[in-house]
Amino acid sequence: MFDTLSEKFSDAFKSISGKGKITESNIDETLKSVRTALLEADVNFKVVKSFISEVKEKALGEKVLRGVNPGEQFIKIMHDELASLMGGENQALNIEGDLNTVLVVGLNGAGKTTFTGKLGLYLKQKKNKDVYLIPADNFRPAAKDQLIKHAKNLNIDYFDSDLSKLPAQIVKDGLAEAKKLKKNLVIVDTAGRLQVDEELMGQLEDVKKELPTAETLLVADAMTGQEAVNVAKVFHDRIGLTGTVLSKMDSDARGGAALSITHVTNVPIKFISTGEKMKDLEPFHPDRLAKRILDMGDVVSLVEKAQENIDEKEAEKMMKRLENRQFTINDFVKQMEQISKLGSMGSILKMLPGMGGMLRQMGDLSPAEDEMKKMRVITDSMTIKEKEDHKILNESRISRIAKGCGRKESDIKEFIKKFEQMQSMMINMMGAMKGGGLPQIPGMPAMPGFRQGPKQKAKKGKKKSPFGNKFF
Repeated sequence: MFDTLSEKFSDAFKSISGKGKITESNIDETLKSVRTALLEADVNFKVVKSFISEVKEKALGEKVLRGVNPGEQFIKIMHDELASLMGGENQALNIEGDLNTVLVVGLNGAGKTTFTGKLGLYLKQKKNKDVYLIPADNFRPAAKDQLIKHAKNLNIDYFDSDLSKLPAQIVKDGLAEAKKLKKNLVIVDTAGRLQVDEELMGQLEDVKKELPTAETLLVADAMTGQEAVNVAKVFHDRIGLTGTVLSKMDSDARGGAALSITHVTNVPIKFISTGEKMKDLEPFHPDRLAKRILDMGDVVSLVEKAQENIDEKEAEKMMKRLENRQFTINDFVKQMEQISKLGSMGSILKMLPGMGGMLRQMGDLSPAEDEMKKMRVITDSMTIKEKEDHKILNESRISRIAKGCGRKESDIKEFIKKFEQMQSMMINMMGAMKGGGLPQIPGMPAMPGFRQGPKQKAKKGKKKSPFGNKFF
């Protein structure tokens, strides 16, 4: 998501880069391109008009700081205004108390039931809440089965609701049961429709009376663009929302909903759903998303993901082994496992500053990810001894491995060759880091801010992407 918008913003900023100062004449062309990009991203036209006006006013009124490139200062202004447009800062759920409730509403197909499960897992793991799920969707019976399945998989308690009753009565009964069980957080999944109608809103109003202090979250499909904003406005006017959730943020949606919904409704976005797995839920941070859009990276989120998913002790062991010039196939496998927990290769690289443009040049990364999968299949057919010492891989062992993983013997030999290149690179990189620099990875463009290691010089000539059909 936002890839197209990010690319167009990057192109727009070219007209101001290299200028000695910010003037009305040299930012008009940039702002015109930004306006077009936002409108094509399905951002509300009133929001676009207000945004462009604010950016122009601040850019012309801002004194360019000594030593700061005017283009970079303009991008900083754009970042601040984008973050402000989306709410400014993260707003957490108000769930401090003995018994808190979260009411989940939205239209059919937006992902309410899946989000209910995701939120239950998030609050259980991150906020240490004793969660209780109440299926109150009597319009789509399968929703109850789906939520109960999520609850069982996540080891979360749930209410076995009677779908013959009205939603308000189901919630009343479920809340009474939650109090008996001394739960401290209840999440209610409600019915939706294909479109907003009077029956739906009437039922939700009755449910809200049973939960007067509930956090009321609207799950909006990010792919619907401006329609998501219109739906949010209607729900907020009728039942009073405390927050919105954008689902399907991993899609190729243009981003209009994320950039418009808070400005139009004055309701903050509290979460974004970024995938199909139950763990794929993130608190919404406007400033971080603004950085992603402007290709400034999101290192904070990347570090948080690493802290949550990477085994620190295992990482320390690997660092010590590298310091002793040791890097085996087994180490490589563990490294792949750790990295895969952070997400796809593309999603990780997008969180690094300046990598958005490089990724666009590289194109499709799926061949590289497919190559990683093939390597994993090959290593799975190796013995522990072979993973610890690949030098013992003779013709007989290679033949056995090839049969075991369904690959050609030439593929196994090619893997060994690539692994040895990686082994050398990792050991040299560790040595360079000790010497105060990083080595140039073969085929990888030099990264800004890093100098070459003492014995590693960048090769002249045409640089190739490391992300072709072969990863290393």
